[in-house]
Amino acid sequence: MVTTLVRPRTATETEPRAHKAPALRHLGPNWYASVMGTAIVANAGATLPYQLPGQPVACRLVWALSAAALAVLLTARAGHWLHHRDQARAHLRDPAVAPFYGCLAMALLAVGAGAVIVGKDLVGIRAAVAADAALYTAGTAIGLLTAVLIPYLMVVRHEVEPRQATPVWLLPLVSPMVSAALGPLLIPHLPAGQAREAMLLGCYAMFGLSLLATLTVLPLVFGRLLVSGPLPLVLTPTLFLVLGPLGQSTTAVNQLADVAPLSIGAPYAEAFGAFAVVYGVPVLGFALLWLALAAAMLLRAARAGMGFAMTWWALTFPVGTCVTGAAGLARHTGLTAFSWLACALFLTLLTTWFLAAGHTLRGLFSGRLLPR
Repeated sequence: MVTTLVRPRTATETEPRAHKAPALRHLGPNWYASVMGTAIVANAGATLPYQLPGQPVACRLVWALSAAALAVLLTARAGHWLHHRDQARAHLRDPAVAPFYGCLAMALLAVGAGAVIVGKDLVGIRAAVAADAALYTAGTAIGLLTAVLIPYLMVVRHEVEPRQATPVWLLPLVSPMVSAALGPLLIPHLPAGQAREAMLLGCYAMFGLSLLATLTVLPLVFGRLLVSGPLPLVLTPTLFLVLGPLGQSTTAVNQLADVAPLSIGAPYAEAFGAFAVVYGVPVLGFALLWLALAAAMLLRAARAGMGFAMTWWALTFPVGTCVTGAAGLARHTGLTAFSWLACALFLTLLTTWFLAAGHTLRGLFSGRLLPR
């Protein structure tokens, strides 16, 4: 049974194991997906149109868990680079692992946004905004870097074939879209005038950057499925990664429309509000189509004996972006149908999060995920 995807094909199994912190040797960048998947539960839960008693408290606790997990993982990954630099470089040289470096940026951004959305009730608004500003700046810079660096490596260093195309290739390209969706949280805390307008238009620029880059890669992924058949069982959950740019872009246009009146004058503010609906509704429709396709493929893989792997975390964050996208459309259209859709998707998110988190903890305690 395959339990992790962090061991690159270029690494040799005959390397000496006399390393410090041997448990960190195979700790790859894909582990940041667990932070992303946890933070989105808190962020999406806090933005749902309907709130149950105790839900805000639960969201704060989950956000605190994601923040603690991020701190632990950043420390562990620093130890990985310090003690296992050969393996870290091998990860960058492996086209199956390198795209997961996009997860680092998204983990920073998701936890930072959670500080403002739910964490402010724990740490205070000033500390929350300061934390979000720091994590947003770092996450955006890393995201823009990986959006260029990873495709560059795939072109000039990696040896890839069309049949190797998977939704994992989208990860470094989605990071700027996450910045576009979460930047609006900081706009009300910026000085009025040039600072707010620059932030707003900068987020739209990142929206376009990520969207157009995604549109160049997504046909390769779908074409590979049509020509070469289903993905390997362990990679089947990564089909849900396609929901990331779809749900996140819908979230972005709605979030940006919310703050457009604070940042830019007419007629652009009104146009951005209309664009949120005109763009968001058809894109969310396609996201639901892909969700049904991915779910059918996942059921097929489960029947074929698919075991747990860290790829299961692909079932969390992308679904969470569809929750926030549907919630945004509910705000701008007033349709109850979008509110119920957001809640239904959130229940799906909770289910997949419990499954992924439970199996991850079991794998850690048993030593299967990080063998020494």
